[in-house]
Amino acid sequence: MNKEGIMRVGIIGTGWIAEKAAITLAGLNECEFYAVGSRTLDKAEAFAQKWGISKAYGSYGELMDDQDVDLVYVATPHSHHYDVTRQALMACKPCLVEKAFMANHREAAEIIALAHERKVFIAEAIWTRYQPAVSIIRDLIASGRIGTPRLLTATLGYSMGDKPRIMRPDLCGGALLDLGVYALNFARMFFPADIATMEGQCVKSKTGMDLTNAITLVLKDGMLCNLQSSAACVGDNIGVIAGTEGNLIIDNINNPQTITVNGPDRTYLETIHVPQQITGYEYQFQACRQALIDGLQEPCEMPHEETLYIMQLMDSLRQNWGVRYPMD
Repeated sequence: MNKEGIMRVGIIGTGWIAEKAAITLAGLNECEFYAVGSRTLDKAEAFAQKWGISKAYGSYGELMDDQDVDLVYVATPHSHHYDVTRQALMACKPCLVEKAFMANHREAAEIIALAHERKVFIAEAIWTRYQPAVSIIRDLIASGRIGTPRLLTATLGYSMGDKPRIMRPDLCGGALLDLGVYALNFARMFFPADIATMEGQCVKSKTGMDLTNAITLVLKDGMLCNLQSSAACVGDNIGVIAGTEGNLIIDNINNPQTITVNGPDRTYLETIHVPQQITGYEYQFQACRQALIDGLQEPCEMPHEETLYIMQLMDSLRQNWGVRYPMD
């Protein structure tokens, strides 16, 4: 970081997720959008010009060789995360890697092992893990206001048409890695008990990718989680945590803005609003900056062990569904 303690971020990729990161970084004082890398210089320069930055690289390696880049943000498709992240780690660059972290558990385990070996920070950019709503909901559960939690439901659905990143196996298509990962994380970040049983069903595209899926988790502490995700319809995107004395209704599991608290017989008690945000991405960048200052190799909000566990769950589901990627 520079003398002012500003973390300089180099973004790999120029797609819409990179755009969202650029918007976020433009609104932060302690983090800076410093450089962008693309497979072509033209794309990188156009992106850099749009966001008013001077550093544009026509290859990923050139960005990683820039000594002033403090954090590499990997914003490529899931299918390309492994090679890009490995290259960054070999250059000893701390990394924030978009979800889903890798294509499968094998890739994730190899990358995390390499990061540990080289003592380089790496984190999964599952933005919901870093948001203020997490601690608000955890505190509400711990307070006993809804009694003992027994049931969690979560849905996330977007009508995505025939987008290549959903339809193509070589791009790790399907709803699970793109959307279902949020539903799984929604359950895990509030109820991390061991899973007793996991079952799932899916509806596939003509290309063999899961377009809509439903997952049921029974936890060893008696909690049941019903999770749905779809790239084929507009979902309500609501999460509900139901307890013996009431429930919590989260308006959007992908980016919570309000948490409604209901008592016995669904009696309305209050609505809690999360703090105003830039995009919601800022919290993951701030967490990475703090972890680097503290000399950590992983963020406390999303430990490596949890990233690996989620990847393992998704591998198991895809295996049962017969959804295959070339890198499997």
